[in-house]
Amino acid sequence: MNKAETVNAPPKTRLGKLDVLRGIALVAMATYHTGWDFEFFGYLEPGTTGHGAWKLYARVIASTFLALVGFSLVLAHGRGIRWRSFGIRLAQIIAAALAITLVTMYVTPETFVFFGILHEIAAASVLGLLFLRLPALVIAAAAAAVIALPHYFVSPAFDSPVFWPLGLSEIIIRSNDYVPIFPWFGAVLAGMALAKTMQHFGALKLFAGNIAPSWLDRGLRFIGRHSLAFYLIHQPVIIACVFLVSQLFPPAVPAPREVFGKACVQSCQNDNDKAFCEKFCNCVIGQTEAQGIFDEMFAGKRDQNDPQMQQIAGICTQENMPQ
Repeated sequence: MNKAETVNAPPKTRLGKLDVLRGIALVAMATYHTGWDFEFFGYLEPGTTGHGAWKLYARVIASTFLALVGFSLVLAHGRGIRWRSFGIRLAQIIAAALAITLVTMYVTPETFVFFGILHEIAAASVLGLLFLRLPALVIAAAAAAVIALPHYFVSPAFDSPVFWPLGLSEIIIRSNDYVPIFPWFGAVLAGMALAKTMQHFGALKLFAGNIAPSWLDRGLRFIGRHSLAFYLIHQPVIIACVFLVSQLFPPAVPAPREVFGKACVQSCQNDNDKAFCEKFCNCVIGQTEAQGIFDEMFAGKRDQNDPQMQQIAGICTQENMPQ
């Protein structure tokens, strides 16, 4: 370590409860991924973990984890950037993010992870250095702006894949883990603002000490201190366990009629209410079965541009349109 790093090094006292919080966030992330894996293997309906309470749960977990990244960035480098340790950690995160991308390109090529939470952490760690010397109030204002921007400004100018990490394109991005800079860097900035505020008021001591029981404290601290390793290991382990369950107790395979009906209703609800969509899709199923083309439609041999399908869609729309 050089002289500058020695002078600027932060206190060596580790805030144990901060490790515990990080461990809790990682365990929560693992529970979400467990649900995602059960959906992937067919135990849950398609889209379950991407909607409703599951979606909210995922966003709370990601926001907490990223806020802790910002909080830790201030604690580690707020008195002076320790370039060597920062560079080593950044290289580890980038390598892990690249590994996630390569693996998912092989396993799920249509929805591979090109900018997930590890990619976001890497980018946010670098961008966060620009805010280290700013007052907490300015950082908090920047956090609010970053979070709000994609809700008020998106543009086709950002539709090119090279701009997808920004999160400002108009098109829907398909990825199993998409955590763009806007709005998620805002969570990192919020964590930085909180850390600076607690430093100012001498409140960091709240994170000192242990939690009870001791075995839980030790377990969560261990996970929190080895967060990157836990992140990389937990998903393959969970997938292997769910795969084993699927071999012993295979998920029930829904009938094609049920599969098409759910997909049809979900697609229809983008532009219509649920009641109409359910009636419309049941009508389409009935009409295609009556005309003997349901199997062809289900197999993708007939799409919405097929003249016979267009005729059926017109009939079902007219029959079920609210008067």
